[in-house]
Amino acid sequence: MSFPIVNILSATVELSTPILLVAMGEILTERSGVLNLGVEGIMLLGAIVSFWATYLGNSAAIGLLAGIAVGLLVGLLVAYWSVSLGADQVVTGLGIWILGSGLSSYLARIAFGTAPGRVVIEGIKQLNIPILSNIPILGEIFFQQNILVYLGLILVPIFWVVLFRTTIGLKIRAVGENPRAADTVGIKVFKIRYLCVLLGAALAGLAGSYLTVVRFHIWIDEIVAGRGWLALVVVWFGKRNPLRALGGAWLFGLIYALQYHFQATTPWIPYQFLLMLPYILTILFLVVMVGKEETPGAFTIPYKRE
Repeated sequence: MSFPIVNILSATVELSTPILLVAMGEILTERSGVLNLGVEGIMLLGAIVSFWATYLGNSAAIGLLAGIAVGLLVGLLVAYWSVSLGADQVVTGLGIWILGSGLSSYLARIAFGTAPGRVVIEGIKQLNIPILSNIPILGEIFFQQNILVYLGLILVPIFWVVLFRTTIGLKIRAVGENPRAADTVGIKVFKIRYLCVLLGAALAGLAGSYLTVVRFHIWIDEIVAGRGWLALVVVWFGKRNPLRALGGAWLFGLIYALQYHFQATTPWIPYQFLLMLPYILTILFLVVMVGKEETPGAFTIPYKRE
């Protein structure tokens, strides 16, 4: 295996992380029967708030915690609308997306003026895992990353075990399939849906933080660039299975890695075409998924106790 290919695969794992974090949270949310289309907006708010907090506190840890906090706050709003009030989840999600897009730009202008891209913060650095990082090829690909990459990878088996091998996972899936039957046997439907939505939103906020605090160290409007929507596609294509979602996230990560590689090595290819690659793949995914989508029985259906 040549050195450039190792670099591309290492970049694939790193670039897939924000998509993977959102996908893991959304899998829990959707397994409980709730659709959160607002993850793109939550990522944007997490990105600007964490960037601002890192800048003021001079600490990336503070920034990441701020991103999680804003995710929880918006998640509470989503849960209240979708679970307690029984509002249309598509409309609610689109509203959160629009709110996140506009509010993030507004906050950036308040904090940094009309040219926020000039402000640069010191983010989280690479953290090599002792011994494992020295393994040829695999060490460079998986164990010479930052701490959030490791977190994303660890969450995959944890979420799979929780969903398919534990009592709480059974309860989550039962609430998503038939909340009335679950309620009848004593499962707290509203509590489980709230917790799943909040955890999913917190991970979306953290994913937004990743882009500004870990990846780019700057803020530009719409820095998320559709990664929240890509995460939703990964969830749907992976049939809400964490292991399959990991494969989908890595595929998008590979597309991003090849995009950067070709921009640097083949300048004769128009960069606009390279920027289109993730969205071309999304369209192909959606075409393949037509008529094959499998959803929980009570997906997007509000539950009201009689």
